[in-house]
Amino acid sequence: MTVVAMWCRHEGDNLIGIGGAIPWHIPSDAAHFLEVVQGQTVVCGRKTYESLPARTIEGCKIYVMTSDAAYETADAAHHFVISGQKALADAEEDIYVAGGAEIYQLFMTGKEKLKPQIVVDCVYNGAVQELEGARIDISGSVAVMAKNYRRISPFYCQEGVSSALWVRKGEFVEQSVLKRIAAILEKGAEIKW
Repeated sequence: MTVVAMWCRHEGDNLIGIGGAIPWHIPSDAAHFLEVVQGQTVVCGRKTYESLPARTIEGCKIYVMTSDAAYETADAAHHFVISGQKALADAEEDIYVAGGAEIYQLFMTGKEKLKPQIVVDCVYNGAVQELEGARIDISGSVAVMAKNYRRISPFYCQEGVSSALWVRKGEFVEQSVLKRIAAILEKGAEIKW
């Protein structure tokens, strides 16, 4: 099993959202995310789940992490409610962590077996829309990444987003997973070291 965390944060302040929305719209970043997680097992929090169009990602098994055991998903056959990481402890398939901030922090600092071996760090350097609501950042998760991971790829730059692959220091990483993600990020991107 390989655990992958994938996020898009704003440069300088590590902002990932305001209220329940992403304060920028980058078509290539959204397309890369959907292609990376296509057909995979995805873990996200309730707010992230509710932000998905039609509350789904085609072809994905989705675990929605929430303390509300009565929470109803849009597709009971493929989407499952869990209250914590324990439900994933015996998973054999690859897991893609898709946010929000509390979920990223839980995986980056939680159970050793479920810490991501790979982080897809996408950094947006453009303008942020002014939206209503609390600003949500992942500074804690970025600090963990900077300390415990190393960048192993060039920057894949497109539409103001620079994406790079980071792997956990001292950890074996499944090469086929890395190669698949790198090939997706490379599409249409300018490569910079």
